Amino acid sequence: MLDLTTNWTGLLSVAVFVIAYVLVILEETTRMRKSKPVLIAAGLIWLLIGIAYAQAGHSDAVKPEAGAVIEEYGELFLFLLVAITYVNTLEERRVFEVLRARLVAMGLSYRQLFWLTGILAFFLSSMLDNLTTALIMGAVVLAVGKHSPRFVALACISLVVAANAGGAFSPFGDITTLMIWQKGKLEFGQFFDLFLPALVNWLVPAAIMHFALPKTRPAPVEDRVRAKPGAGWVVVLFAATIVTAVAFKNMLGLPPAMGMMMGLGYLQVLAYLLQLRGNRHNDDDMVLDSFAQIARVEWDTLLFFFGIIFAVGGLGVLGYLGLASQTLYTGLGPTPANIIVGVLSAVVDNIPLMFAVLTMDPAMSHGEWLLIALTCGVGGSLLSIGSAAGVALMGQARGAYTFMSHLKWTWAVALGYIASIAVHLVLNAALF
Repeated sequence: MLDLTTNWTGLLSVAVFVIAYVLVILEETTRMRKSKPVLIAAGLIWLLIGIAYAQAGHSDAVKPEAGAVIEEYGELFLFLLVAITYVNTLEERRVFEVLRARLVAMGLSYRQLFWLTGILAFFLSSMLDNLTTALIMGAVVLAVGKHSPRFVALACISLVVAANAGGAFSPFGDITTLMIWQKGKLEFGQFFDLFLPALVNWLVPAAIMHFALPKTRPAPVEDRVRAKPGAGWVVVLFAATIVTAVAFKNMLGLPPAMGMMMGLGYLQVLAYLLQLRGNRHNDDDMVLDSFAQIARVEWDTLLFFFGIIFAVGGLGVLGYLGLASQTLYTGLGPTPANIIVGVLSAVVDNIPLMFAVLTMDPAMSHGEWLLIALTCGVGGSLLSIGSAAGVALMGQARGAYTFMSHLKWTWAVALGYIASIAVHLVLNAALF
């Protein structure tokens, strides 16, 4: 491979990537969806790579590199397509509405609700993505805390930290952990060594914020919601799909995306049976259109992943990721480098950062791969804009939860970040 880090094509590619990422950051201002600039940037970067290799007479050397990136994205795309479809179906069957209604009707105090929503967010995000988890729990917080802006602000901070932390100890909880698992850097069960460090990451700031919460109790709100027929079966089949994906990976050595696609077949069969039953009983609530749930997948996010993965992969072909690996992982060492990457994820999206690390492929122990899974997963909690959960809650709780309200407690979140790393280094010392 050619070293193009000082060549005009390399420098221009970096400029293209930076411009595209600035447009991603300014999405709320420009109203341009984040996938659009990165798709253009990825195409331009690979165009420049093709020109450089053609001029050097080595065009055939680029195709295998591009093919490897396509294969990696394809596995991630199929996996996420199924997972998001199941989440959409759970929403359509009103599973999340039932959960919200029951929590709201419990009549708990603000402090009890703070802890309950945080605990649920922590565990839910190990199965769902942090964005979905934050939105579900955020609806509960807003429903019961509409007369207490202080409670809403603190509870939203807790939800962001809990959702990001919960995703760090599960291969299904975050895109970054999924990427590590699919790459074969860690086995499925090894991620659970991060359970206590991830829990500490949330518990430390939550315990500090507890004393700033109102001591009063909101009035209970009655909101009766019934799940649609088949909701329980969707939950069961989602669990069966995850088991199938794990079995394909661990027992057969096959890509977990194949198991997930088989799980999509489970859902399709259930939809067919519900369709027959609904038509027989003339019950529209019973009918489930699984293809409609696939159509509701957030395509902007999936295309954003494509653009980012291809753009970062292109920078790797140009030689920049090797240069970054030499500077960080060889110069500073894996532990400091992984901690720095985690802090960077509060400003830069953790997906390109993790893909960059995986592309660099530094020689690291299991303990270090767990560390980067932890730091890259929870580092985004340092700022409200550092994760999809924070950005979504700022929109959902507009005015009550803001960038500045989160920033006031960044020091507490940072203490949790430091504590989680310390717990991992001590608890899992044998893995380094």
